[in-house]
Amino acid sequence: MKNRLISLLAFGAMLAPVGAAARQPQAAPSADYRTRVPQDEVIYFLLPDRFENGDRSNDRGGLSGSRDVTGFDPAETGYYHGGDLKGLTDRLGYLQDMGITAIWVAPIFKNKAVQRSGKYQSAGYHGYWITDFTQVDPHFGTNEDFARLVNAAHARGMKVYMDIVVNHTADVIRYRECPGGDCPYRSIADYPYQTKGDVTGEKINPGFAGDAVATRDNFAKLTDPDFAYMPFVPPAEAKVKVPAWLNDPIYYHNRGNTTFSNESSTMGDFAGLDDVMTENPRVVDGMIDIFGGWIDRFGVDGFRIDTARHVDKGFWKRFVPAMLERAKAKGIPNFHIFGEVALFSTDPGGLALYTRYGLPAVLDFAFRQAIVETVAGDAGTDKWERLFDGDALYADGYATAMTLPTFGGNHDNGRLPTMIARNFPDAGPEEVMARVQLANAMLLTLRGVPTIYSGDEQGFVGDGDDQGAREDMFPSKVASYNDNHLLGTDATTAVSNFDEDHPLYRQISRLAHLRTSTPALTRGRQVLRHRGEKPGLLAISRFDPSTDDEILLLFNTARAPVDQMVQTEVASRRWQSLAGECAPQSAAPGSVRARLPAFGYAVCKAVSD
Repeated sequence: MKNRLISLLAFGAMLAPVGAAARQPQAAPSADYRTRVPQDEVIYFLLPDRFENGDRSNDRGGLSGSRDVTGFDPAETGYYHGGDLKGLTDRLGYLQDMGITAIWVAPIFKNKAVQRSGKYQSAGYHGYWITDFTQVDPHFGTNEDFARLVNAAHARGMKVYMDIVVNHTADVIRYRECPGGDCPYRSIADYPYQTKGDVTGEKINPGFAGDAVATRDNFAKLTDPDFAYMPFVPPAEAKVKVPAWLNDPIYYHNRGNTTFSNESSTMGDFAGLDDVMTENPRVVDGMIDIFGGWIDRFGVDGFRIDTARHVDKGFWKRFVPAMLERAKAKGIPNFHIFGEVALFSTDPGGLALYTRYGLPAVLDFAFRQAIVETVAGDAGTDKWERLFDGDALYADGYATAMTLPTFGGNHDNGRLPTMIARNFPDAGPEEVMARVQLANAMLLTLRGVPTIYSGDEQGFVGDGDDQGAREDMFPSKVASYNDNHLLGTDATTAVSNFDEDHPLYRQISRLAHLRTSTPALTRGRQVLRHRGEKPGLLAISRFDPSTDDEILLLFNTARAPVDQMVQTEVASRRWQSLAGECAPQSAAPGSVRARLPAFGYAVCKAVSD
């Protein structure tokens, strides 16, 4: 996104829908925030290292030496930059003003500061290389800092969701057969648990009936981890993992790197990370103790579960009920659990399957794909019909679909402006801004739990996926971030980006507050009114769960204006605009005219005579 997206400060204000620039009055913090169900929330996702630096004394995590020891290098995308929990706590007002009600924080557990994967070396700034599951990483602060964050958020009526990992730990275990790492996956058929090495090896683990017999007595007979490779832990790291049971290789699959398919998907090392044997009852018990402890100690409100697709499916049947029980005992009746089960899958059926394995909800990658194809692409709006038809596949159907966190971009897949520029190289900055605003409107009014990725509200554009989309909100020293031309502002990432007058911040704030004050947009059923095989009009009605009053959502994904009739309820005759331009009354019972500019949207409420 270099040297093409010019400043849109003026354009952003001009393109904002009618009334979007007006700041919404802020309600007092809700004393009964615990009673909100998952679909009542507006989530904000952030990496603590990239959000705000509230304490420069912890930038190196208490370590000394070069970046290869401390992990700190604010000029490199793959190292710690200095953001921490104190910084996040200091910025809670900024998030609350935007209408955010729940904060999803990337993993804060103590990580291996630096590790190598193949030819590449980087730091654990993202939080997914855990060594100590009981402590906050010193780069982010202390357990006391996390307690202060949670308490401060709760005082504002905001929830805190932790990002947790049960699939793997940091890369500590080595294999004698390939000391340089990058060991290929070895299957159960070729390397059974009952022989050392391949099928011709000496007999080990006598009486072990295989990993499908998930009983404590059976797994007590699995005592030798040398069935595929010969794992060992270097002496310097022999006790680095906490709790201590995690240091024993017997609790890992030790079969080499996953290919992300077939058997290896749940039994292989994720890019070299130590793959935990989640079918072992001892491991299940241990993970319940670990994460139940965070609920007990801090009263967090939900878990996003990383790499959930790579976990034994039977794990969820014990883990999820245990977490919900711990939460209820803590006075948290609506604990939100959602798993990442499809980093690149866009099939609702593939996502829905995991809700039948025991996960209450999953990240809605299919929703994201619909935005990518219709807003950042040129697919017809009938893509949305196929998406919402898939809601029936989830456990409990639409009731579950309403709880799926939805998103347009994230830290793994990249930001929407990058995709727009890639798919529409002829698009000018005004068009990019208009498409982004249209995507925000869809995200904040359609079913699901809208999730804003840190920086999207400040016009961050990204350079691609992964590290290219993990910009700093505080002044950055990364050259590849700072040469981007952000949407809606003359600023760059070289300065602090917490501007509450940014046009995208204002748009998100208005729609977020509209959503949380309108039950039809949080808990209401949906009815598809119009879709087409080409870019153009998408019309959807949502209904108040108590009164059944209709709200009509209108979106235009085309480069040309639309002007056409849309079916509504016969009783919906007069209309009030909540956003955008709405016809004041129906043209005839059950039919209203929709007029939208290119990439325009409207939220229209039926009012009683």
